Amino acid sequence: MVSDTARRAAERAARESYGRLLAFLAARTRDVAGAEDALAEAFASALTAWPEQGVPANPDAWLLTVARRRQTDAYRRNSTSRSGETHLTLMREELDDLAMTPEAIPDRRLALMFACAHPDIDPSLRSPLILQTILGLTAADIGAAFLIPAATMGQRLVRAKSRIAELGIAFEIPDTEDLPGRLDAVLEAIYAAYAKGWNDLVGETGGQLAEEAIWLGRLVASLLPASPEAKGMLALMLYSHARRVARRSPTGAYVPLDEQDTALWDMEAIEAAETLLRAASSAGPTGRCQLEAAIQSAHVVRRLTGTDNWPIIVKLYDILHAMTGSPVVLLNRAAALAETEGPAAALQSIAPLAEDKRMADYQPYWAVRGRLLAETGNREAAHEALTLAMGLSTDPAIRDWLEARRGELMAG
Repeated sequence: MVSDTARRAAERAARESYGRLLAFLAARTRDVAGAEDALAEAFASALTAWPEQGVPANPDAWLLTVARRRQTDAYRRNSTSRSGETHLTLMREELDDLAMTPEAIPDRRLALMFACAHPDIDPSLRSPLILQTILGLTAADIGAAFLIPAATMGQRLVRAKSRIAELGIAFEIPDTEDLPGRLDAVLEAIYAAYAKGWNDLVGETGGQLAEEAIWLGRLVASLLPASPEAKGMLALMLYSHARRVARRSPTGAYVPLDEQDTALWDMEAIEAAETLLRAASSAGPTGRCQLEAAIQSAHVVRRLTGTDNWPIIVKLYDILHAMTGSPVVLLNRAAALAETEGPAAALQSIAPLAEDKRMADYQPYWAVRGRLLAETGNREAAHEALTLAMGLSTDPAIRDWLEARRGELMAG
């Protein structure tokens, strides 16, 4: 049986170093799938070796060395002239790894992100590919974020990784003139990672993923100081992160945005976000990240004045939906519209989503629909929608909150 100490050490290394190790392993070979296999075997070896030998002083270097040996073995088994040269390179690098400290392992995550966003990769797969390679998210998690079945997403990701190997796409940060064409996919992936961490309120993993996404956002913003969208995306994450403490009651119960104690919001993070948004707004055309950040800024008005700013929020959602056509934006707009024009108008606005098959397993759709139906007095349909939302909830606190709303509905 694997000791708890060894398991925790392996899990910590996976959370903190997976993307960095994978990017380093794949940089020379440009074989992302092969690097993933080698790293997976290294983690499996750690769970076997560390309980007996003790957790090494440098877990990252240990994992990297074992993974390199697996890569070397793979190239030996599939030897060709070219792979033979790669084999010798890997053997030499394996010896270098033995003396590495964590700080000495070059961080090539940003280069891998831009490689995944290469023009020859299917545009719809660039962000998902970044999420899996850099942050180790599963096809199921990524599929849920992009409203695509897990099996379909998994097949597409396999093909995308093969494409990188076939084309020999370099793992490098592109020249300045080539950056803008790849930036959208990178920003989308970073924010999707943040949203995954933000929505995962259970345990420490979600918080660490959110922090990692913010760190990557700062890295991209520093790389592209003239990019309004990079600033907008970082501002968007900081606005949301400022509310993290207020999302739970002292007993751990879920607290929705409109019921949060704004005194608990982190004003330092909000001020940093406001500064970034002002800089983004003055730097160029308004993009999706800037608009979403502006919506979050409008929510901050309640912290400053004590009153909500729903009319402005609805107008911003109108612009964002015209730009993106996103069903998620339409759903969020409905929640705001209910505050200005009432639940019936909000319910009517999301009527087209009933025909969207992606909504069948999308928990927020059923939660919003259930709330709106309850407020219009349609108790039977509201009960059904809230029950579905509960079944699709992975967070027990949110499930408990929905159950309480359903109980209030049944009590009249």
